[in-house]
Amino acid sequence: MTKLTAAITAVGGYVPEYRLTNQELETMVETNDEWIRTRTGIKERRILKEKGKASSDLAIPAVQEIIAKKNLDPLEIDCIIVGTVTPDMIFPSTANIIANKIGAKNAWGFDLSAACSGFLFSLETGAALIETGRYKKVIVVGVDKMSAIVDYTDRATCIIFGDGAGAVLLEPSTDDTGILDSILRSDGNGVDYLHMKAGGSLEPASIETVTSKKHFVFQEGKTVFKHAVAGMADVSAEIMQRNNLSSDDVAWLVPHQANMRIIDATANRMGLSKDKVMINIERYGNTTAATIPLCLWEWQGKLKKGDNIVLAAFGGGFTWGAIWIKWSYDSQM
Repeated sequence: MTKLTAAITAVGGYVPEYRLTNQELETMVETNDEWIRTRTGIKERRILKEKGKASSDLAIPAVQEIIAKKNLDPLEIDCIIVGTVTPDMIFPSTANIIANKIGAKNAWGFDLSAACSGFLFSLETGAALIETGRYKKVIVVGVDKMSAIVDYTDRATCIIFGDGAGAVLLEPSTDDTGILDSILRSDGNGVDYLHMKAGGSLEPASIETVTSKKHFVFQEGKTVFKHAVAGMADVSAEIMQRNNLSSDDVAWLVPHQANMRIIDATANRMGLSKDKVMINIERYGNTTAATIPLCLWEWQGKLKKGDNIVLAAFGGGFTWGAIWIKWSYDSQM
């Protein structure tokens, strides 16, 4: 029997128009452009400002781009998986809302929460569905409206995050391209260092949780940075070693866009020069689950069939991982 792999056959992306620059942040908190750039690499980030708009409104243009590119009937979509920590609401799932808004009436779907690793975990899950042979078209979305859970009086976090969405279409492949290997990890011991405490069953929303600002992201930066550098670099090197890939074999590293120093450390560990690393953190900041698909979206015109690509991420909880993909088509913008 011919082995099926899950291949990415189309990419879509979307970022809102509003640019929150470092200069504007200087008027909001005690910080400055040079401090932000030298420590994170971020110059600006996109923010969804319109009232009544949510993560699904970021995701839908990205999915619709895929539908248009592939001339795809939404009724053909089998499943939608959404990696996010900022769902439109606790339930129903954002995947369910997206399916309804795009007319994917035959699709089932769900949200997956793994913070900044959400797209990788969702991609691996979607690939497993394709590999069963039962599903032919799976949409995987990475989306976060981080501005909804960021405290813009907290300079430790408000300088980092932005809003955005990226999506890919997975279809079966039999030509040795597609998602070929993954190494995914999680460690709940990281919960104290990066989390949003309230809003779940542990601390349901109340006047006290709101006034105590427990519905915002909390990050203990030094600890997270230390674990992120080790986690992303180690797992990226491990997936190369496990598959006998040299630095010459890897066409692109697609790293989670959290911090330039973490990206540089991962590339150095893999032996890759900077011209093989997709970087857009300076313009979008950390869009959490959206960073990796947004990179694929922006670089899609440079991707060639057969390119070895390593995706790598680290997120709250802690979660981290790497995925090896052999690109399945010659891309065009």
